[in-house]
Amino acid sequence: MDTITVKQFYKDVFGGNCPVLDSFLDEHNNKDIGHFNVFNIADLYQNCSTTKQSMPYNRRTYYKISLINGKNRVEYADKVVDIKEYAVLFATPKVPYNYLPQDTEQKGHFCIFTKDFLSKSKSGLILDELPIFRLNGDFIYEINAKQYHDLERIFEKIHEEIDSDYVFKYDLLRNYVMELIHYGQKLNPIVSEENNLNASARISTLFIELLERQFPIESTTQSLQLKKAADFANNLSVHVNHLNKVLKEVTGKTTSEIISSRIAQEAKILLKQTTWNVSEIAFSLGFDEVAHFSNFFKKNTQLSPLAYRN
Repeated sequence: MDTITVKQFYKDVFGGNCPVLDSFLDEHNNKDIGHFNVFNIADLYQNCSTTKQSMPYNRRTYYKISLINGKNRVEYADKVVDIKEYAVLFATPKVPYNYLPQDTEQKGHFCIFTKDFLSKSKSGLILDELPIFRLNGDFIYEINAKQYHDLERIFEKIHEEIDSDYVFKYDLLRNYVMELIHYGQKLNPIVSEENNLNASARISTLFIELLERQFPIESTTQSLQLKKAADFANNLSVHVNHLNKVLKEVTGKTTSEIISSRIAQEAKILLKQTTWNVSEIAFSLGFDEVAHFSNFFKKNTQLSPLAYRN
C-alpha cells in the first residue's frame, strides 16, 4: 500500500485552502521513522471551512486517535453511532467509516500515526493485535467530562512535546500515544444502532472504497492485500454472505465478480502502460503463481497477458 506524507494526507482531507495546516504540518515532524502528528480540532474549524463538512474514510495508511467534544455521527458497516458530547475514537486504516459533524461547535484533539511509528517502541507491540484496534470490534467510546479532561491533558503534553527540541521526543511521544491507547482499552464502547434503511448503500460504498484504495499499483513491490470476498467482509465486520447479498442487490454483481473485474482492469493498465514483465504484474496483483494470473486474465479477457500487451 502506498505511503504518503502527513502533509499530503491532511491536504487531501481538509483541502488545499487551509493556511493553519502549514504551521502544523512542518516536515520536521516526519524525520523520525514512521509518521506522527497532532491537531487541535477547534483551530482547524476556525481556519478550514472544509472541516465543517463530512469527513469520509480516506485510502491511507494512518491510525487515528480523536478526542471529541461536540455532536457527531459515525457510520461504519451497518452501524451508526451518535456522539452527544464527549467521546474518544480509535481508528485503524483497515476499517472504513464516515465521520459526520452535526454542528460547528467542535472541540478536542486528534493525532495520526503509522504502524511504523509505534513499531519503534521498545515494547515491540503489534498495533493490530491490540484489542482497541481489532477488526471486528467497536472503536468509539463515550466518556464523561472528567475523562475528557484526563485525556486532554495527555494531548496537551503531546502538543508541547512535538514542538520541542528534545532529542528523544519521539520516544516520549510514543509513550503518550500508548497512554491514550491503554486509557481507551479500559473504556466501554458506545452501543451502535442498526440502521437497516441505509445499511446496504453504506456497506456497498465502503466495500468499493476498500477495493479502490489498493489502486493504482505504482510499484512492483506492492501487492494486493484484499483479494477475496472474505477479506473484505472481515474488514467491514459483516458476514461474507451478507456482503454478497448486499452487493448483489445494489450492483447486480457478486462480491467476487466485482473484485475480479477491478483486478482485471488494473492488469490491463499495467500490461499497456508499464514495462513490467508478467511475473512482476502477477505478484503485484496478489497472484503467487504466474500460471494462476494467466488463467485469471484469459478468463476475464479471452486473451493471454502477452497477447493483450502485443
